[in-house]
Amino acid sequence: MGQENFWQSKRVCVTGGAGFLGKVVVRKLQERGAKDIFVPNFPEYNLVDLADINRLLDDSKPDLIIHLAAQVGGIGANREHPAEFFYNNLMMGVQLMHRAWETGVSKFVAIGTICAYPKFTPIPFEEENLWDGYPEETNAPYGLAKKMLLVQAQSYRQQYDYNAIFLLPVNLYGPGDNFNPASSHVIPALIRKCLEAKEAGQDEIVVWGDGSPTREFLYVEDAAEGILLASERYNGNLPVNLGSGNEISIKDLVELIAKLTGFNGKLVWDTTKPNGQPRRALSTKRAEELFGFKAQMTFEEGLKRTIAWYQENKA
Repeated sequence: MGQENFWQSKRVCVTGGAGFLGKVVVRKLQERGAKDIFVPNFPEYNLVDLADINRLLDDSKPDLIIHLAAQVGGIGANREHPAEFFYNNLMMGVQLMHRAWETGVSKFVAIGTICAYPKFTPIPFEEENLWDGYPEETNAPYGLAKKMLLVQAQSYRQQYDYNAIFLLPVNLYGPGDNFNPASSHVIPALIRKCLEAKEAGQDEIVVWGDGSPTREFLYVEDAAEGILLASERYNGNLPVNLGSGNEISIKDLVELIAKLTGFNGKLVWDTTKPNGQPRRALSTKRAEELFGFKAQMTFEEGLKRTIAWYQENKA
């Protein structure tokens, strides 16, 4: 069955569809022939509230839900609002999946987070390692709230034969990312820092930590493709990583962004600031085996496109 046939007659609800990843998922759905896509906007639909969830399901009557909506932020936001991150993410997901099952929504695609993995996970992160320890403390309330959707998906499949799947995307980046310095993640924050230093003629920038941790990043277009391939082809109970398979140290990342933005100054490491999780890199075998997903974008090209987008849109 072709992609077009799969989506053509389906009513699809994409929570978080107005966000960074959501906009790309919605565009790709349209390209695949989906005619009926419903994106609930906040605050018209507050998905923490059961009454709003019920109204959403009445209004959209979906055959398939892709649940991208989440309350997210960097280390600072997680530290300041752990209770909200736990409650809001848990209540959104658990109630939505429960009502989707009760009202006969035929498939539910739950999006987890890499923050659900234990703090000290062997590299590369295999899905079997998910339960081997407690997550990194700053992200734990958020990571565990999202991880409960895996438990829910598996138990609803077991008891009710409900078709809910669970995907774990690694850190995303790309055009359309959040570049607000108060809440942005590492790549947009560094791009902005380098370009602003260059424009101001500064000869150095200060970077957090010592540069030793590693991270993996997935281009937003690749992430959206992985989610849609899983929606089309995967109907199983195993959690599945979505990653690029490209591990890079923060030191190399900063040097690469400095090079691509044309910032030639000095990089000063503030080692009083936290490093976060020591290493992060995913095993991407399962996604390829189960639904044929493999990331396509090279990291350098993806960064160039992200920098170009920011320069065009920063005004």
